[in-house]
Amino acid sequence: MKSGRFDALSITGFLIAFAALAGGNMLEGGQLGALIQGTAFLVVVGGTVGAVMLQTPPSIFKRAMEMLTWVVRSPRFDHDEHIDKVLEWAEIARKDGPLALERLASREGDLFTRKGMMLLADGHKALEIRQILEVEISAKEYKEMQAAKVFEGMGGYSPTIGIIGAVMGLIHVMNNLTEPAKLGDGIATAFVATVYGVAFANLVFLPVANKLKGTIENRVLEQAMVLEGIVGIAEGANIRVLENKLRSFFNEAG
Repeated sequence: MKSGRFDALSITGFLIAFAALAGGNMLEGGQLGALIQGTAFLVVVGGTVGAVMLQTPPSIFKRAMEMLTWVVRSPRFDHDEHIDKVLEWAEIARKDGPLALERLASREGDLFTRKGMMLLADGHKALEIRQILEVEISAKEYKEMQAAKVFEGMGGYSPTIGIIGAVMGLIHVMNNLTEPAKLGDGIATAFVATVYGVAFANLVFLPVANKLKGTIENRVLEQAMVLEGIVGIAEGANIRVLENKLRSFFNEAG
């Protein structure tokens, strides 16, 4: 998995979603400034983040923040490049033996792939390699899926926190019934907090969670392909048969 290019689609989607909300509000005669309420923003975003931090282990929360960059710079998966590399390793192993892969492994940038190559070079049997790498894939997938669920959790809490903000705004209104000049701010905060809660959940937090999950699934698929390639080399599989098997991963994935 390599650092990818800037993901313009994510930014475009974000801008379209919020432009649609602002545009719809203006078409109905509303003012854009009416949707900008610092108090409502503080209550909804602060309350949501705080609630998620309370339920999340520090290491998972930290990983979630690190993965957030994937939304605008998605990791790049070059499937053909990986397949070509695996087939090159198979040819080297067939001619010079698996031990010849040790030198290549030391230059491999991907830690998962390097580990698999070293297991192969060290003479481990195919079943042992499969078991070790499958555990590696599962453990990494579990941790990163938990990190993606941090944003899913935000999407669950945000609407409820928005309702809390609305109630707080109404309390403010009730406390100032004798001062009509203050009623407008309280009512605005109440309704805008509800909008913020629902909007952030459905236009930011849940889409981010799903974006991260999709990226994780792509990485798992690619690692599964590398695993099968390394195991195939350990089993002495025919190179053409091995190539067809590896390409079938992504043909079936569409």
